[in-house]
Amino acid sequence: MLREIISTDQAPAAIGPYSQAVKVGSLLFLSGQIPLETESGNIVGESAGEQCRRVLMNVQAILESVGASLNNVVKCTVFMVDLGEFQDVNRVYGEFFQSDPPARTTVQVSALPKGARIEIEVTAYLE
Repeated sequence: MLREIISTDQAPAAIGPYSQAVKVGSLLFLSGQIPLETESGNIVGESAGEQCRRVLMNVQAILESVGASLNNVVKCTVFMVDLGEFQDVNRVYGEFFQSDPPARTTVQVSALPKGARIEIEVTAYLE
């Protein structure tokens, strides 16, 4: 199968040696997204909930760059530095995935790049 690198200027550029996303067949694998503002590359939001909103906006932009949407997401992995903020994150997450949400795993980690409070990686199915 052919592997296609996906990159869009509508989402923050990768901050290391990785791609925003990789398409293989009908699957799209998004690298973990942190709450970076596209233009400045700075972290947006104080709380994990506020940061979750920006992360999912960035995920949405990458999906849209290949003609997909959040409806195409089949699995999310959420990394948080404090599961005590889970309820706030869950509320914001539910705004983006209102019906038929994807499978999800949420884990607490000791730290994330640039001091982010949340990171989300996504796998989507392209039709």
